[in-house]
Amino acid sequence: QVQLVESGGGLVQAGGSLRLSCAASGRTFSSYAMGWFRQAPEKEREFVVALNWNGGRVYYADSVKGRFTVSRDNTKNTVSLQMNGLKPEDTAVYYCAARLGGSGYALNEYEYGYWGQGTQVTVSS
Repeated sequence: QVQLVESGGGLVQAGGSLRLSCAASGRTFSSYAMGWFRQAPEKEREFVVALNWNGGRVYYADSVKGRFTVSRDNTKNTVSLQMNGLKPEDTAVYYCAARLGGSGYALNEYEYGYWGQGTQVTVSS
């Protein structure tokens, strides 16, 4: 199993930047594909980005492509999400997720078996 803890959320003005981090417990972090999802108030949770076990394969949602950059450090058991050019519509709770079987990446939230508690990102206009 793996436990996930997100951090780095906060309040930022439109056009600003935030860096989210996801710290994972366990010794087999490299066995997991990872993803970030977000959920805005009164909306369904939506996919943001997914990456495979070593970050060599990455897939971004169109809404964040070119603004967000994901990376992972398997030596530190962390995944980071650098968010630049933030927009009010990026306001949401951001969740880190893990999926055992890291060769590919997964876009569907139901493919992930482990979730963090989420971190709030608020972008003011």
